[in-house]
Amino acid sequence: MIRENPSLRQQQELNWAALQSFRTLAGRVLEELQKQHGDGEPAAPTPGAEPGGHPGAAAASPEHDAIQQAMADLENINAHLFSIEALMERIFDVRVPEAVEQTFREVAGELAPDPLNADRLRLNRLLHQTPDLPDHRGG
Repeated sequence: MIRENPSLRQQQELNWAALQSFRTLAGRVLEELQKQHGDGEPAAPTPGAEPGGHPGAAAASPEHDAIQQAMADLENINAHLFSIEALMERIFDVRVPEAVEQTFREVAGELAPDPLNADRLRLNRLLHQTPDLPDHRGG
């Protein structure tokens, strides 16, 4: 991601887009789960349950508990993502001169060099042509 988005602005936009997609997907999944399983309230008894069973009996199933826990976790994730989004909005206020953007691109090239760069390909080819090092295992 660094090689493909080497400037401050591109990194800002990339992270913002990732956050938005994560929030959107997690929010929609939570909505679907709430439609299917309610808003965390005990479920109605399932058909075929023993007569006279108490109304919350279905809510005690391990699967139901797991779904309810997942929904609570998704609500927490969405709350955290909302907080991160509010903080990230401030990074868009940051503007840097072109010289600084150039430094971003240079450092990005050092951190994530292009594996298809002609010099890099030549170096790799040369390295693979060298004979193996002598075996020092006492063979």
